[in-house]
Amino acid sequence: MKTPLVSDLNSEQNITTFFLVCEKEIRNTREGKPYLRLELGDRSGTIEARMWDQFETAAKGIHRDDFVKVQARVEIYKNRAQLSVIQVRLAKPEEIDLADFLPQTKADVAKLYGELLAYAASISNPWLKNLVTGILSDPAIAAKYKRAPAAKVMHHAYLGGLLEHVVSLCGLAKLVAEHYSELDLDLLLTAAILHDVGKLDELCYQRAIGYTVEGHLLGHIVMELETVSKALSAIEGFPPNLKTVVQHLLISHHGEYEFGSPKLPMIREALVFHYLDDLDSKLAAVRSALATDTGDLEWSAYSGALGRKFLRLEEFLKDFDLSPPDKK
Repeated sequence: MKTPLVSDLNSEQNITTFFLVCEKEIRNTREGKPYLRLELGDRSGTIEARMWDQFETAAKGIHRDDFVKVQARVEIYKNRAQLSVIQVRLAKPEEIDLADFLPQTKADVAKLYGELLAYAASISNPWLKNLVTGILSDPAIAAKYKRAPAAKVMHHAYLGGLLEHVVSLCGLAKLVAEHYSELDLDLLLTAAILHDVGKLDELCYQRAIGYTVEGHLLGHIVMELETVSKALSAIEGFPPNLKTVVQHLLISHHGEYEFGSPKLPMIREALVFHYLDDLDSKLAAVRSALATDTGDLEWSAYSGALGRKFLRLEEFLKDFDLSPPDKK
């Protein structure tokens, strides 16, 4: 495992280690002097880096998504670490372990995918079951589903994150349908399993997590609507009204126009699913913030996704006996 990781760079020090180039550009200082700006990363995060002198060779030979070996000085500026690069070169293939550069789920992916298939098999509506199981049985889709992140930054932003998110949503769908008997569990499961299939191709996740050209231009809602619509058309006799309902579940799952939904949820199950999706993604962001070691015993790291820090409640209440009076 490479050391140090980006997350370890919190004090001024000299380092020599490997990074993935996430961004590269030539900029000018206010005085007009050019310099090389890089964003370098590994599985723990990214850090801004600047090379002030003799960067011309590096600028020509190094590109985004390249692995590089860097000698640099860590500097703390406005309470944030950044790198002043002394030397940089392309890394050799044998020097790189991909596990150092892409974060991944701690869960057993094979087990998670088995759970996903079980949820799909539990759908009682034969049309919806045929649709969902048909998509999941496609070897190309299955391979991507087991690997894809759920987002670049916002939530479940690691390999296997999408699968983890969707299985969690299936569990939530089952619980909420048990509580609210008027809800159609088959529709909720269909929405959970298919609502982000566009992300399989919206995101790229071979060396770093980013967006494909199609992802930038179209977005996952448009891409998954196309994927699912093709699958619907391939099922002879699929009820047209049910097809419209499935398509609505997909395009409305962001819940608001400002969040990218072409339509607001206008079906009971679509509304419920939006809130389940929102809840699961936000709790994942909270979990990530609380799991980040900042050295602060009471407050989490700042969550850019949610615009706040979170109190480490267990630490805050540790000196208080919160058991009921009759239990003391």
